[in-house]
Amino acid sequence: MTKMPKPNYISTTNACKLCKPMGATLAFRGIEGAMPFLHGSQGCATYMRRYIISHFNEPMDIASSSLGEKNAVFGGGPNLKEGLKNVTEKFNPQLIGIATTCLTETIGDDVPMILHQYQSSSKTGCKQPMLVAVSTPSYSGTHMEGFHATVRATINAVTEETVDTEPCSINILPGFVSPADIRHLKEIASDWNIKATILPDISETLDGPALAECELIPHGGTPIESIKKMGSATATVEFGRSVADENSGALLLSEKHSVPCHRLGVPIGLRETDEFFSTLEAITKTPRPTKYSEERGRLIDSFADGHKYVFGKRAIVYGEEDLVIGITSFLAEIGIKPVLCASGGKSGNLKKAINSACGDLLKEEPAIYEGTDFYDIEEMAAGLSPDLLIGHSKGYQLSRKLDVPIIRVGFPIHDRLGGQRILHLGYRGAQYLLDLIANALLTKKQDDSPVGYSYM
Repeated sequence: MTKMPKPNYISTTNACKLCKPMGATLAFRGIEGAMPFLHGSQGCATYMRRYIISHFNEPMDIASSSLGEKNAVFGGGPNLKEGLKNVTEKFNPQLIGIATTCLTETIGDDVPMILHQYQSSSKTGCKQPMLVAVSTPSYSGTHMEGFHATVRATINAVTEETVDTEPCSINILPGFVSPADIRHLKEIASDWNIKATILPDISETLDGPALAECELIPHGGTPIESIKKMGSATATVEFGRSVADENSGALLLSEKHSVPCHRLGVPIGLRETDEFFSTLEAITKTPRPTKYSEERGRLIDSFADGHKYVFGKRAIVYGEEDLVIGITSFLAEIGIKPVLCASGGKSGNLKKAINSACGDLLKEEPAIYEGTDFYDIEEMAAGLSPDLLIGHSKGYQLSRKLDVPIIRVGFPIHDRLGGQRILHLGYRGAQYLLDLIANALLTKKQDDSPVGYSYM
């Protein structure tokens, strides 16, 4: 079963997902010189800024058309045009990323038409930012769907026609991973002598160095000039087994520019990372750098070292679908038994993707549920006797009730420092996660011991 039985009421208690425009703002933040702009009420922008700042500990400006009651009746076009003018004058962005909200979708604002009117009426001769719009109604889908839809909309709006393929150039669409993950992908590309365009790139815009003066728009992000040339790449690698075809940027690049696409799972754990590295070897026709073969070897050695501490433990995994798929695969590799895999997403692919990623490692299939909230997860957890939870900070209250450790991964992490620096990807990320999980279990064992001990 992949969907919860329908209750006799319509309600969600502590949803295990975030809203679509949240994902859109995060994706736009990873483009150089871009300003995210929400076409909706002020509260939406405030809520999203609160979430993003608590996780990344970085300033986050999100512009808003700030609609009120009058606009809900007569439409938000005038506010959107005025907002774009103000943002252009104040921030001088290269690109404004406009995401709709539930309000503007419900009242039926024709955003493309409004933007066309705005651009037609703008003063000629003045440099205007590029405008990219994406439909992200808050009442449907998840932040991940909004994220991927935004990446696709950006590719559709910005890429230019190309004639020649640029050798050894690869587009990487990583999905919503941490700034540390993006930096690791850039390091891999550099070590491999690959010219990579990573879209989006939040490695600096959401995890930058301390500066003497705050920048209106943080430096970093995927250069717009690089996005324009994505159609000339040798190949596109896109992470995410749950990404729908209509939200796939890799498929769009293939359809519009004939760029071969490779759609993989998020490279969390040994198997998924092996597939990513094998794909890079096939695209570049060169073997992986020795550095990464050695990292893989050390990871396998640590699997043997940590086996006796983690084998047979029972875990509940929750969060956005592709993270759940990757983490579940990794847990199966190290001998931890996932007993419940839950997500608020409803792609319809979760069960199939978990089985595909885990292969024959899972002797017994875990309970897998889409469209869940934390009320459902708590009800199910009571009978599963888990040894640990693994997911974002929203599971903390459940971990207290169950008296089991929580391993914080993904987004949002707003009750600990350093969420933006968590490395999930690659052999190095798997190594970090293994140490984190094993040490959390050892801490729990020490805390529960009546005599205490200091040697494992």
